[in-house]
Amino acid sequence: MNLRNVAIIAHVDHGKTTLVDRLLQQSGTYRDNQRVVERAMDSNDLERERGITILAKAASVQWKDTRINIVDTPGHADFGGEVERILNMVDGALVLVDAAEGPLPQTKFVVSKALKVGLKPIVVINKVDRPDARPTEVINEVFDLFAALDASEEQLDFPILYGSAKQGWMADSPEGSHDAGMQPLFDLILRHVAPPTVEEGPFRMIGTILEANPYLGRIITGRITSGTIKPNQQIKALSAEGKLIESGRITKILAFRGIERTPLDEAEAGDIVAIAGLTKGTVADTFCDPSVDTPLTAQPIDPPTVSMSFIVNNSPLAGTEGDKVTSRMIRDRLLREAEGNVALRVTEASDKDSMEVSGRGELQLAILIETMRREGFELSVSRPRVVLKKDEATGEWQEPIEEVVIDVDEEHSGVVVQKMSERKAEMIEMRPSGGHRLRLVFYAPTRGLIGYQGELLTDTRGTAIMNRLFHGYAPYKGDIQGRRNGVLISNDQGEAVAYAMFKLEDRGPMMIEPGWKVYKGMIVGEHTRDNDLEINILKGKQLTNIRTTSKDEAVRLTPPIRMTLEKALAYIEDDELVEVTPKSIRLRKKFLDANDRKRAEKAKEAVA
Repeated sequence: MNLRNVAIIAHVDHGKTTLVDRLLQQSGTYRDNQRVVERAMDSNDLERERGITILAKAASVQWKDTRINIVDTPGHADFGGEVERILNMVDGALVLVDAAEGPLPQTKFVVSKALKVGLKPIVVINKVDRPDARPTEVINEVFDLFAALDASEEQLDFPILYGSAKQGWMADSPEGSHDAGMQPLFDLILRHVAPPTVEEGPFRMIGTILEANPYLGRIITGRITSGTIKPNQQIKALSAEGKLIESGRITKILAFRGIERTPLDEAEAGDIVAIAGLTKGTVADTFCDPSVDTPLTAQPIDPPTVSMSFIVNNSPLAGTEGDKVTSRMIRDRLLREAEGNVALRVTEASDKDSMEVSGRGELQLAILIETMRREGFELSVSRPRVVLKKDEATGEWQEPIEEVVIDVDEEHSGVVVQKMSERKAEMIEMRPSGGHRLRLVFYAPTRGLIGYQGELLTDTRGTAIMNRLFHGYAPYKGDIQGRRNGVLISNDQGEAVAYAMFKLEDRGPMMIEPGWKVYKGMIVGEHTRDNDLEINILKGKQLTNIRTTSKDEAVRLTPPIRMTLEKALAYIEDDELVEVTPKSIRLRKKFLDANDRKRAEKAKEAVA
């Protein structure tokens, strides 16, 4: 069987999903008259809205007499749990780099993993049609990156193609002919990527991607290492330590043909397939013939660095906007998510009403919360906290550090350096990146970066681009200044009145609009001072029988601060929560009653 397995590696927004679209079109996977979806591989609503790939996907194209399995990998380090396992399924990698931006941290993250597992990369310089493209310099940057990541001589001798996925062409030089379309890329994959290595012996496969299907149950995708498999065959699942998890029969074998899955009567070693029939086996487990006793070695996974509490929504408005509100529903949904996403860790808190969820970064956790609210869940979530670990040798606490690369216009670089140093970041590089822009590289504690994205865009008039990558653990860097302002808290329950809001405008900007439902302990605005203030936002105008001029009848309010989920998570302090429902995002105090808040504050001071 002529077969090639290739992963596409790229930073967010460098065009990998568009490239897959073109490969599918030009290989004849789509009929001439077929209506084609843009970004066919981004099937999830959130992926389409944010323009990022969250889940790894596979597709397959036929070129001449060879089938090429293409795996689209996430570019965000927050979804790195996917990347590491996927690279063990393939024999080659297309490293896609933007001709203007060059290699960025997430390119570095995935490429380092690919070089470590011994893949020989093909470098594709995409978007050479951009007016600010600089392909020659970018190739040098890619070479330097590979060298810095300890690439072997063979890996450094990489072939290069230039082109534009959007326009649907590839060539040997930036000025090359556009007539051949994607053919140069197909031919290079056949020449440069080795056919899959197949081991002798009975059926063995390591689980790489897990999903739940309403008709087939659990579906595990992976590459068959050895042997063949047919429907109804008896198999078993072994854990990484070699313990038996379960035995069962395979009900269906699916393989990718284009972006569709088609059932197979038999699958051979080397192919990437999805199997259904088992109920417990998961990612990183070995699925094998009953005669096999030793599991295949699975790639170790980077540890979670950020954790949050997911708590039952106990506000007075609980249950009015969502239909999934109980702790059991939230618990089951989170455990189901953790089964398929190895970068997440879910544990039950001692009070049974909340779950601790740890992940790679706040983006990953925010996407999980957003997915849950769209499914009809109501819940409260705490401020993200970093996961500390104790150094066994010295006994001191260590915290996660990230490598942060910020591309910014020269005029705004001063404020970026100042804000990053306030967040205990250490600058390690500053160099021009063309077009009056600078590239700043920092090592910064993860907790200092929580909520910095929005502030950075404000400080730089929306011109800065920040990219982050987990670097390692280092000794705790000390306290970091949090939010400087207090909040305005509603002291009663009801609907906000425009007149009351107008009278309270000098206290600080509001976060709600007239007519919104509020309750006691809910945060309705930001105080201009550093302390919290309780206010009555329900107080209407006193009516008298004296006529007034019409001037004071129409109240003009300043537009409120709009809170998105990410902004809200970054804004709250440790004694506050974000209430998330399918229709609203509200901020509230953990303790809604003012007396409870005072007691908690006293208890905290006593401990300190």
